[in-house]
Amino acid sequence: MRSENVLWGGLKSVVVHNLPDGQQPRLAVVLCHGYGASATDLVGLAEPILTTGPADLPAVMIFPGAPLDLAMQGMPGGRAWWPIDLDRLVNRRTPEMAKQFRQACPEGLPSARDHLVALLAEAGRHFGLSADQFVLGGFSQGSMLATDVALRLKKRPAGLCVLSGALINEEEWQRLAGERGPLDVLQTHGNYDLILPIEWATPLRDLLTTAGACVDFYSFDGDHEIPFEALHRLTHFVRDKA
Repeated sequence: MRSENVLWGGLKSVVVHNLPDGQQPRLAVVLCHGYGASATDLVGLAEPILTTGPADLPAVMIFPGAPLDLAMQGMPGGRAWWPIDLDRLVNRRTPEMAKQFRQACPEGLPSARDHLVALLAEAGRHFGLSADQFVLGGFSQGSMLATDVALRLKKRPAGLCVLSGALINEEEWQRLAGERGPLDVLQTHGNYDLILPIEWATPLRDLLTTAGACVDFYSFDGDHEIPFEALHRLTHFVRDKA
């Protein structure tokens, strides 16, 4: 595996690939980490995704670091795409809060979106790839950002991976999904997720499906995580795009 640190779209990111010298990728996979993690949090997924199969995947994987530093919130090294009141989300959850979470556009989402769109443009120029040669995805908060961007790009991405994500910005996403048309989606979620309950994930599945997306929804007996079977599905989903 080869890796390098880059600054694309104003985001410090890690790029991983296993391509021979001089070979250009046919696909780029962008995976955004969750709240409180770092750009390196999901890097360990690169090797199984790129090397599982009869031949190495002719792709690059890009792991962007979110713009907000959470050191002052007691999370040294942790980063976020937008602010979250984690204590309220987990420990003081109410039906009213759940409804607000689902319907609201989080403060900071538009800025995070701009960063990720700029990263895609720079990566596309660097590798000679168009938007339909990108798979977008992420874990938790990162998957929500990836969903938002996937629904807005002028050209439909190759795929969207929603790992332990949820529905937010509902009215706008519903409109965008209808305009987007068929989108190939992998969505995984734990049945016992204590941070983002699965009941917050299934409405996203239904919204996308109603809009014509092909959604492979996999629920597992686990918490807020990426278990082996979810990784297995992610690997095959990505490899099918190349």
